[in-house]
Amino acid sequence: MPDFFSSSLGLKLAADRVVEEIIRFMNAEPRRHYKVTIGTDSERLSGGRADFVTAIVVHRVGNGGRYFWRRLEMGKFHTLRDRIIKEVVISLDVAKSFLTLLEKELRGNDALEWDFEIHADIGENGETKAMIQEVVGMIRAYNFEAKTKPGSYAASNVADRHV
Repeated sequence: MPDFFSSSLGLKLAADRVVEEIIRFMNAEPRRHYKVTIGTDSERLSGGRADFVTAIVVHRVGNGGRYFWRRLEMGKFHTLRDRIIKEVVISLDVAKSFLTLLEKELRGNDALEWDFEIHADIGENGETKAMIQEVVGMIRAYNFEAKTKPGSYAASNVADRHV
């Protein structure tokens, strides 16, 4: 994972601190159900480069949440398809690293109830509809639950806010 994530509270945190903050948030109300989600959105820049923002969201179902995000600039991307695939690959890479840390810290803590999802910024409407099966297949190949628009808030709303 990259060096630092920004928090929704304005702090810069290393990946292990993000995990600590998520666990602290979940332990504040351990009887609640949580959804931990990761999603990436991008915006094309000049010269074919692209700005990618990845969000890690912890949602206390029915009662708010917190999020952490980081930005990467990469290039060159010639098509929307290339950018969407890169968004998913970034989310998968972050998820693998992040979940390793989170599961290590939560080992033995069976009191917390949480689900994990990867959110992709694609949907049935618009230019990305032809990619849904491919993208969902990529995510499921890693045994992660996949969400697309309109349910992919980590990518479509949270990450999009910072692109």
